[in-house]
Amino acid sequence: MTLILTILAFGLMIFIHELGHFLAARWFGVGIEKFSLGFGKPILQFEKKGIKYRIGWLPLGGYVKMKGENPDDPSAGADSFRKKAWWKKVLIAFSGPFANLILGLLLFMVSFVLPLKVEDQRPIIHRAEGKWAEIFVPGDSLISFNSKPIQGFSDFLEALLIDQGGTALVDRSGEPISIDVQASEAESLALSLYPQAATVIGDVIPKTPAYHANLRSGDLITAVDSVSVSDWYAMRELIVNSPRDQVVLDIRRGEETFSRTLNLETSLATGTAKTIGILQAQPVRYTRHFSLWEAVRLGSFNTANFISTNYQMLYKLVKRPADLQRSVGGPVMIATLSQQVGRKGLGQLLLFFGSISLILMIMNLLPIPILDGGMILFAVIEGIIRKPISVQVQSVLQTIGLFLLMALMFMAFYSDIASEVLRFMNR
Repeated sequence: MTLILTILAFGLMIFIHELGHFLAARWFGVGIEKFSLGFGKPILQFEKKGIKYRIGWLPLGGYVKMKGENPDDPSAGADSFRKKAWWKKVLIAFSGPFANLILGLLLFMVSFVLPLKVEDQRPIIHRAEGKWAEIFVPGDSLISFNSKPIQGFSDFLEALLIDQGGTALVDRSGEPISIDVQASEAESLALSLYPQAATVIGDVIPKTPAYHANLRSGDLITAVDSVSVSDWYAMRELIVNSPRDQVVLDIRRGEETFSRTLNLETSLATGTAKTIGILQAQPVRYTRHFSLWEAVRLGSFNTANFISTNYQMLYKLVKRPADLQRSVGGPVMIATLSQQVGRKGLGQLLLFFGSISLILMIMNLLPIPILDGGMILFAVIEGIIRKPISVQVQSVLQTIGLFLLMALMFMAFYSDIASEVLRFMNR
């Protein structure tokens, strides 16, 4: 069911994107020749008011063919795209990514309107740093903050940072202890506390050493290079600071115990820190309910944060192009992630779909000829030099852009297939 929803959602995102172009083009009087959802041989097509509507059998994209859009298009009428002012071209090109932005924002907001299933760490202190080590002791259980019951560790941090100080009630060996936190100390406390975290794997990130080694959610890591570990932090230190390019993990899965040798790698997200591609298990489950205003605020904040983070990652990718193959993913990666997220509830799945829509916006705005960003770049240059870029130059650049796009798609598919083959061989 999650896979079906993912396919339908992806089709909706493409439709919304192309609809944005379609509506903007019609608004500015550009003639539309064809509106296609998907590529390849059409499985459904019809014509209405001179526009050919079609659905292709390959649902990996779509397009709106406007009169005079291609450099070698002979159309030169008043309704030709080429005849429109440069700023109108910019708005028509931007309208598709903008539609994906609106869709992503709405999905983020709706996800917070629904009851949101939250996964969290137990509100039990593993350690405190700085001056807080003299106030909190390992094993302290967070009961409430400003009389509000605490359900998980992140729940406590949120209450602490929102209230900006107050009174925390902790259980210390069965005895209730009240701890006052000044507003000026709230951020310091939030950064100094670490919750208890077992060495249980939560999610396995696709196309990473852990994924290729067939590690699973729920696996318990008992040792790293023959050194026993009982908490996540000790385990992480042994992996990150390993003097070798490989680690040997001892793992317990149910009643079965076994070892796996994993390569260590770095990533755009971790920088120079070594990683194997696993996330902490979050054993606490509870449901959050937000008001409409909170949903709008949280949806807007998370949308802005997601876009900012992804542009930062693109900047890092430009600096480290060798990581490109590991960073791109195709249908297999999307399907794997959707299944992982789908198990966490509808709200989390909508957040995932919203993220994909925002990624479509970000990728389409890259200044690559044949993408919307390339069309915007051409139009802006036209506005600066006061004349269109020559047909010959546009044609050559669009051909180069097409090859780049095809190469990126090939790389994504190849990366997916190679990852699954490696995973199959390690079974």
